[in-house]
Amino acid sequence: MSSGEQEFPSQSQDTQPGQEHVMRPIPQAIDPNYKPANKLRGKVALVTGGDSGIGRAVCLAFAMEGATVAFTYVKGQEDKDKDDTLQMLREANSSDAKDPIAIAADIGFDANCEEVVNLVVREYGCIDILVNNAAEQHMAKSVEEITEPRLERIFRTNIFSHFFMVRHALKHMKEGSSIINSTSVNAYTGGETDFLDYSATKGAIVAFTRGLSQQLVNKGIRVNAVAPGPVWTPLQPATMPVEKIPKLGSSVPMSRAAQPCEIAPSYVFFACPHDSSYFTGQVLHPNGGMIVNA
Repeated sequence: MSSGEQEFPSQSQDTQPGQEHVMRPIPQAIDPNYKPANKLRGKVALVTGGDSGIGRAVCLAFAMEGATVAFTYVKGQEDKDKDDTLQMLREANSSDAKDPIAIAADIGFDANCEEVVNLVVREYGCIDILVNNAAEQHMAKSVEEITEPRLERIFRTNIFSHFFMVRHALKHMKEGSSIINSTSVNAYTGGETDFLDYSATKGAIVAFTRGLSQQLVNKGIRVNAVAPGPVWTPLQPATMPVEKIPKLGSSVPMSRAAQPCEIAPSYVFFACPHDSSYFTGQVLHPNGGMIVNA
């Protein structure tokens, strides 16, 4: 995974969210050289969009570190990826972690988020780590192409869900808990011109992270974010033109896209109170060497 030339086969998917099991090559969710150290033993983690991509890698890293994991997915479109992730989690689970669960939900709506949180609490008793990761992305050549229904949809998925999940999960989180939000390098660079609404939601997540961290600091709950650069996930073939896929990530200093397993340790760092006890309101930038000055 060193710096250098990298090229993915041309491919595309017709619908969002994308499907990981049809990608070639399959994104790497686990680094075989990763050495778990029981950093999250006894913790309960809820990850939105955990069936594939970065979400899957985060779920697996958490499980390897001893956490009990629940994740959300989109019913129908993501059923196969959900089943694959559940199987991987069962194999990765430590002996004292409880069985993982997958919850089908459209988390762009408050009532659905409340139901997800209540289900996790009924199953496990609490939530120690909340990862707001689910997102969607669409292309538009100009702002004139972004309709009101599309704008509402992407903001519901990418940022409304953060508000909804947090406000319900907080009732079941105690001092020492951690909230981790998935933003993007696009929040700092503005992103490619074709992803204006997506980039705007990611900028909102940065502000949300900083503001919420100040609200919760006296409760001892840390709030941080991860801002990845280009990563080989289902979002790419489900969004980008076929001709752009082979050179995904070639413009960053490392000249390649990341694999999801390279992003997941940032979430482990923020989830572990022993590693990041003095971090709140902060963002980690696994982006292949892009300088964002933030």
